[in-house]
Amino acid sequence: MVKNLLVTGYKSHELGIFKEKDPGVHYIKKAIEKQLTALLEEGLEWVIISGQPGVEIWAGEVAVEMREERFPELKLAVLTPFLDQEANWNAARQEQYHELLAQADFVQSISDRPYFSPKQLAAKNGFLVQKTDGMLIVYDEDTPGTPRFYLDPAQLRQEKDPSYEVIYITPYDLELIYQDEQEANGEFWE
Repeated sequence: MVKNLLVTGYKSHELGIFKEKDPGVHYIKKAIEKQLTALLEEGLEWVIISGQPGVEIWAGEVAVEMREERFPELKLAVLTPFLDQEANWNAARQEQYHELLAQADFVQSISDRPYFSPKQLAAKNGFLVQKTDGMLIVYDEDTPGTPRFYLDPAQLRQEKDPSYEVIYITPYDLELIYQDEQEANGEFWE
């Protein structure tokens, strides 16, 4: 059973998403919500992210919405790799990040220093995999990108602990959600 779930995936620029109103954000959030709903029915308690822009921020927003609407028991933790990770982000992204942090149940930096080495990011990935029961990852094997840095420690963990779950949201899953919404809105595929 997954009680503590790490959620990760691509950064927004890796997906070619540069605006929060991009339709892709909607479908990614729907896919995350679908997976979280199933896991909540099995005992999920915490969604854990590192607060990176893109899938992680969107997952945090989904968790907050789900907590407010249907699942008051769901908690959100943001465990950042280092202090002030948002220092070089644009103002809109910083505002979105700070709004999410204000709604999280737990916020802490893994390193108590600002960025000084890529080793902080690797340490964060390993730490989050070790402190969770499973991982939900938006991932396409044909386009590894930054999510692959979570998959390596997750696969090592699975070798020692086969109960560690890795749940994928693939491009195919996103396409199915898109098609379902089109059909629900009366737009049919030919």
